[in-house]
Amino acid sequence: MLQRKFDQVVKKEFPNAKDAKDTSIHYLGKMQIEHQLDVSKVLMATSVCSDDINVPSTTFFNVLFGPFSMGGLGGLPFVGQTGMTAFAHHVPDEGSAFIFYGPHIGITLDGELGKMYRPRMEETGNSCGALMLALDRFQDEDYVPVVNEPDYQQMKLEESLLPYRAEILGSDNPSKAITEATYRVIDEKIHEHLKTCKEEFNVDKVTLLGGIIINTDYGLDDYFDTRNFEVIDLNTL
Repeated sequence: MLQRKFDQVVKKEFPNAKDAKDTSIHYLGKMQIEHQLDVSKVLMATSVCSDDINVPSTTFFNVLFGPFSMGGLGGLPFVGQTGMTAFAHHVPDEGSAFIFYGPHIGITLDGELGKMYRPRMEETGNSCGALMLALDRFQDEDYVPVVNEPDYQQMKLEESLLPYRAEILGSDNPSKAITEATYRVIDEKIHEHLKTCKEEFNVDKVTLLGGIIINTDYGLDDYFDTRNFEVIDLNTL
């Protein structure tokens, strides 16, 4: 019953979102049936936020090799070209690569975005914490992130979102807007790194599945709002 209520709440904000487990089954099927990929020889990489709440979000983890973790705070692929190259070198012979990526956002049963109830905690907490922190800092019009070693990832995340600052703050729902903007940043970086490192892969196909993870309550299934699914032939990239 509670899962059904959450389904209505999530669909109000993200009409195309699907249960994360159903998402996994659907796209694994497409990989096998439509693209003739052998999932027993697929190495998975993720570029999702390092937040522990994202670990059980999909069943890809139970089927594919990996994951090779590319993402840091907010889901940005902080491993860069070196990380993409390492991932390329780990793909099974005659197999293929799969990259699952995107930011995450919590939602409560009341429909509040950017919040969620975490395991064994009575009060709601931020999700994504890094993005909600960036959003809070962006409220100060004089604030400019300074990239530094002690807090490199957060500062770099905020720096990458600066071009979208006005758009985020001027939206009807800034929590949702900053998540949408982060997806665009991640998607662009994944494609850039893949194109730069394409010669490092010893296989022809790389599958990309990008979108937004929507965190619900502890014990309930998360959702995934797919924004991009593509099987790329590296020979034509």
